[in-house]
Amino acid sequence: MQPVLFTIGKINVFSWGLMLAIAVIVAIIGIGRLFDREGYERDMVLDLVMLCVIFGIIGARIAYVFTYDWAVFLSDPLMLFRLQDGGFRGMAWYGGLVGGLIPFIVYLRYKKLSFWKVADMFAPYLALGYALVRIGCFLNGCCYGNITESACGVVFPAVDAYHRHPTQLYGSALNILLFIVLIRFYPRRKFPGQVFLLYVIGYSVYRFIVEFFRSNEIFIGWLSIGQVYTLVLLGLALLAYEWVKSRHREGA
Repeated sequence: MQPVLFTIGKINVFSWGLMLAIAVIVAIIGIGRLFDREGYERDMVLDLVMLCVIFGIIGARIAYVFTYDWAVFLSDPLMLFRLQDGGFRGMAWYGGLVGGLIPFIVYLRYKKLSFWKVADMFAPYLALGYALVRIGCFLNGCCYGNITESACGVVFPAVDAYHRHPTQLYGSALNILLFIVLIRFYPRRKFPGQVFLLYVIGYSVYRFIVEFFRSNEIFIGWLSIGQVYTLVLLGLALLAYEWVKSRHREGA
């Protein structure tokens, strides 16, 4: 693995951070084009993306610590702010989703814009950004999979000498596919919110499956904690999909 890609003076350039930066730039450009097409102010894209990224990282860190390091946190609360490996270990996607959604909703309410319409423009690039960041996870050597004898196995030297599933790359490939599906479906959407909710549903299905191959510490029965969260998220997304669709029909 290559957690540090290169060093400039005393500054380390971390692979995860670089991939996050690339994801942010790609999202700003791509979403900006959709904003232009739909008649929205392009200047808002930078504000929204940066708010989502900053608060998403904070939410992801809090969720990870509360889920996996709660005992350590109780004995040393300041550990919440001590990030290792350049700050790119110890974060949970679900916390990032909630953390990013809060300022997103507040900002759109302040601007008096439709959450669902704007969320639809963001959805494809959430999938693409996730795919890029997962490549950073692979280079960083985190979020690895279970031991395997298959041809897909990769050795993560910082973990052990066994071949393991490169679940980061599985996630990257499947989210690139999800991006392609969503960006092509966007012009054909039937109601505001459809693309965003399809993203959440697609992510939930992908994550539930990949969790079977991923190394996990906490299980509830035969399901990992990630799969439990995923099932809850999938259920909420399906309910929201039907609710938003029915409201659209009533208003049509």
